[in-house]
Amino acid sequence: MPGYTYVAVDQNGREKRGRIEAQSSEEVSQQLKKDGLFPVEIKEQGVLNKDLDISIGAKVKPRDLSVFCRQFVSITQAGVPMKEALQMMTEQTENKWLKKGIAEVLTNVEKGNTLADSMSALPDIFPAMLVNMVQAGESSGSLDTSFERMAIHFEKEAKLKATIRKATIYPIILICAVIGVIAVMLLYVIPIFIDMFADLDVEMPALTMGVMNVSKWTVGHWYMILLVIVAVIAAYRLIYRTELGRLKIDYIKMKMPLFGKLTVKTACARFARTMSTLMASGISTPECLDTCTKVISNVHYKNALQRAKADVMRGIPLSEPLQASEVFPPMVYHMTGIGEETGNMEEMLAKLADYYDEEVEITTQSVLAAMEPMIIVLMALIVGTLVIAVIMPIATMYNGLDNL
Repeated sequence: MPGYTYVAVDQNGREKRGRIEAQSSEEVSQQLKKDGLFPVEIKEQGVLNKDLDISIGAKVKPRDLSVFCRQFVSITQAGVPMKEALQMMTEQTENKWLKKGIAEVLTNVEKGNTLADSMSALPDIFPAMLVNMVQAGESSGSLDTSFERMAIHFEKEAKLKATIRKATIYPIILICAVIGVIAVMLLYVIPIFIDMFADLDVEMPALTMGVMNVSKWTVGHWYMILLVIVAVIAAYRLIYRTELGRLKIDYIKMKMPLFGKLTVKTACARFARTMSTLMASGISTPECLDTCTKVISNVHYKNALQRAKADVMRGIPLSEPLQASEVFPPMVYHMTGIGEETGNMEEMLAKLADYYDEEVEITTQSVLAAMEPMIIVLMALIVGTLVIAVIMPIATMYNGLDNL
């Protein structure tokens, strides 16, 4: 279906711009008039002016949502009505996807829908947790408080993701550097010496012969290496999409050296932060657990929280299924149990979230401190072996000349 951009004015004379998918410009005009807008200009999008729906990773990041929540609170607390606040935020927001999302929310709100319902229609832009908090805020009359809490939550989430990214990107860069050096040595440097050694009447050491054979094979079959890498990545993705495969892989992620503790502590931090934020707004425990399953990626924690939800709905305290799951550390279910006994669950979970946020940062530093020397030593061993393999026949040749 073709897309059309439009310029229109509302009943108050304010200009509005946007994009609508329709069969014809007449259909766009009818839709705008139905929404109470008077079209000024309607243009069909062509190849040159069409929006490219290309995105890498998430369309809207936690940092963008945090800014959105902060702006909403600031503008509405200044006495600006919600519709005008959304209009102002549409003009100020830099993220393309979020900008379009706010514009669509504004359109739905002007039709008479609630803010939560309008946001729930765009799950790719506004996460379920934010929608639930907005709904709770609208019901209790504390919408500003809900947005304030979500701003803090998204800021914490952005910091957590940045910490985890730091722990993974740096080792990946070092590993890529190692692979790059090995590739240059085998594909370009070693072949030069192979041609040079072929003209010398010198007996090659076993190490040199081994390296030369590996280099010859790599030069002649480099495409096979690429195919194997692609096949491994494709196989991993296919296996991870199966239920059994995901269970196995996520279990390995929890138990693997160095990164296993980071996986567990990250899941605990997200669980505690999400539960605390939602429960502080009066959302029921089963609904909180349902939202938690959507923000945690590891399937073992998802399954544990789903079982916990079923138990809680039967009247069982949350701390008991958390302990029975055997995936949460003792700190989690002990703090949860204390919160249940004292009737101050959200505060206990907030402290638990702060604790695990700090633990994630400490673990990240430990992972980086351990990975860096390991990768450097590995690089030194591999490159050193290749250099020694090249030097050995040259040294043998000079020793032969000295004996003459």
